[in-house]
Amino acid sequence: MVKVYRSTVLDAPADRVWRDLRDFNGLANWHPSIALSRIEKGHPADKVGCVRNLQLKDGARIREQLLSLSDYDFSCMYAILDSPMDMSDYVATLRLLPVTEGNRCFIEWSAEFECRPEQVTELTDTVGEGMFQTGFDALKKRYGQR
Repeated sequence: MVKVYRSTVLDAPADRVWRDLRDFNGLANWHPSIALSRIEKGHPADKVGCVRNLQLKDGARIREQLLSLSDYDFSCMYAILDSPMDMSDYVATLRLLPVTEGNRCFIEWSAEFECRPEQVTELTDTVGEGMFQTGFDALKKRYGQR
């Protein structure tokens, strides 16, 4: 099992950031790699079990299913159902924690998946840097860093 983890601190309160992140269909609104997102079958974007169909800026498509969503814990968990990446059993968690000093928040994004041994380095970089860190960088710009 491959594990990928990234974290950072954002200069915005957790409840404010969570309003953007809890929208399972909202990734295209803030992540620069995502061109379009739509929830399949017209389900609400906060319904556990709903599936989002993402089109990346390079034209690739990824389908992900919402596994859990907690407004209390500022967290969600999702699984990749279909992807051009050669991996399986992908499950990711995105979570915010309030930082009371300065009214900021700590954000962490992690994933676990299976892949062939020769692909571990490439896929770890694709997920960790290409998805997670790129998303964090966009959120820092969105909320303004000190």
